[in-house]
Amino acid sequence: MGMEFDKLPITPLVGADWKTFKAVTANKVIDKGFRNKYYLTRMVCRMLSMYQSFEDARYRKIADKPLEMDPVFILGHWRSGTTFVHNVFSCDKHFGYNTTYQTVFPNLMLWGQPFFKKNMSYFMPDKRPTDNMELKVDLPQEEEFALANMMPYSYYNFWFFPKHMLEYCDRYLVFDNITAHELEVFKETFLKLIKISLWNTHGSQFLSKNPPHTGRVKTLLEMFPNAKFIYLKRNPYTVFESTRSFFTNTIQPLRLQDITNEQLESNVIEVYRRLFYKYEEQKGLIPEGNLVEVKFEDFEQDAYAMTEDIYRQLNLPGFETSKAEIEKYLGKKKGYKKNQYKYDDRTIRIVEENWGMALKEWGYSL
Repeated sequence: MGMEFDKLPITPLVGADWKTFKAVTANKVIDKGFRNKYYLTRMVCRMLSMYQSFEDARYRKIADKPLEMDPVFILGHWRSGTTFVHNVFSCDKHFGYNTTYQTVFPNLMLWGQPFFKKNMSYFMPDKRPTDNMELKVDLPQEEEFALANMMPYSYYNFWFFPKHMLEYCDRYLVFDNITAHELEVFKETFLKLIKISLWNTHGSQFLSKNPPHTGRVKTLLEMFPNAKFIYLKRNPYTVFESTRSFFTNTIQPLRLQDITNEQLESNVIEVYRRLFYKYEEQKGLIPEGNLVEVKFEDFEQDAYAMTEDIYRQLNLPGFETSKAEIEKYLGKKKGYKKNQYKYDDRTIRIVEENWGMALKEWGYSL
């Protein structure tokens, strides 16, 4: 059994390289109740960073290896079903992906992984606290936490410093205020993460599930002109309830600053709007035939048939050799207990007043 999520004594910044840790925390206020957690995280991070030279030496051996294929990106706002779709597609062994271990220790992948993975398993909870999804060190996971530990320029810095959430949104989520230098570092770091992920999982094509990428389509196409995209839509009423619950609960053991639930909710509402409009603005850049947009409710209704159809529409290899594993995974998921949401009058009012554009564009109603 892993440790309870809300009792974690350190933050995921423990796996950052020392340069990134210093840059992320520089000039930030650490509120009084979180200073012990900050100092413990800093101490362990500094110690682990001593091994960075071994990691760098090993990465140089794979750094020049070109990618065989451009990645597949699963996009969509948080709580839109991206994890489920990611898990289904990762049954295909030609895909490589970022693992849960890699999200926290992206700088200890090529050297020392067995030892540190064993220790991480001890501290990690067995299930995500917000939705009962299984957690294991080698399971597929979104890559933003890994990116946040490899460079200072990540939206997920808001988990630690939530008072800066909208600032991080404009700069590192939708890239409106990002500098040319920061953008170049993002591209270099993300490519490094992909190459290490493929090496680690023995894949030939990177499968990305990362909600923040929803606001970065233009940059992703600059890096990978023939990338494929799967965009998930979900009932905004459900997404609001689920995102508010997810962020409110998940941020508690990660934050180093105080933030009220009311402030967090206000930020969630605004970030959704900015992400929605940025994706709508940039999706026309995706070449014809490289984008599939799916309602999660439709995917959930018949995941196997929808998966087969997405493979066909995007002209992806691997379905025939993977369909038995996909069927097996979906069979296991039949007993999975989802959270149920009831929409009160306040939720209905907030969504209709702030996210009405999504209700209208996607055809959702009560």
